[in-house]
Amino acid sequence: MKKSLIALALVSAFATPAFAEEAAPTPEHTVTGNLTLASSYRFRGIDQTFGKPALQGGIDYSHSSGVYLGNWNSNISSGAGFPGGNLEMDFYGGWKGAFGDFGVDVGALYYYYPGSSSNVFLSGSNFLDTGATVSGNVDNLELYVAGSWKFLTLKYSYAINEYFKLPKSEGTSYLELNGTYDLGNGWGINGHVGHLFAKDYEYNATTGDRKIDYTDWKLGVTKDLSGWIVGLAYIGTDAKGDCGTTEFYCFASSVNRNGVADTSKFKNGGRGTAVLSVTKSF
Repeated sequence: MKKSLIALALVSAFATPAFAEEAAPTPEHTVTGNLTLASSYRFRGIDQTFGKPALQGGIDYSHSSGVYLGNWNSNISSGAGFPGGNLEMDFYGGWKGAFGDFGVDVGALYYYYPGSSSNVFLSGSNFLDTGATVSGNVDNLELYVAGSWKFLTLKYSYAINEYFKLPKSEGTSYLELNGTYDLGNGWGINGHVGHLFAKDYEYNATTGDRKIDYTDWKLGVTKDLSGWIVGLAYIGTDAKGDCGTTEFYCFASSVNRNGVADTSKFKNGGRGTAVLSVTKSF
């Protein structure tokens, strides 16, 4: 009898911690925020801030069903295709689901640039197709679908209106493969390769038709320092931005709402560069 009581006591003593260590149930509603300071802002490999620092931040809501909504913002350069604008505001929503090591993500993302003007894109000096009608602020609406397996994600985005208000560019799409891998002790590595499938249209009367398709890539490393994520990445593209031959991805430092550019400063928006960033989530 005494042995049975001792055995029961031992079983109880070792069993109790197992119940205490059970994972807490997933909350029905979750709200998180993020804040980033980066040495430069690159969107799909292309310089958005004329090589200058970017302050970025957003907020996300998710439901236990997989539904999510969010907003993300960053300063940008008006010369990167947003005449008169200096702010990017992204609004998105969708659904995510996980099935073991696999995941799926479907949704829509709206890019909005308050204060910008898309009328500049009708200028005959930039586009032969001046019959296209675009007006209002520069924006872009995309639908996307992504599939993931462990640390890899393949994503396809499709523009259902003019791609950032470029005339007759509906149907432009972007395919990307992303990977993140945890090395342990707060270290991680990440990689990316993507390709823009742009609709063709005539650009620059002196050079004729010019496709704006390009491929971009990134290789980076991150370190978690007490909740602050420090990242360093090299970003490159084969986008054509030779300012000497007025190629598409040659950007002025600024362009006002009337299309007047600062002609004293130009940069190749697709040039390779290293980007340093610090991110805090809360």
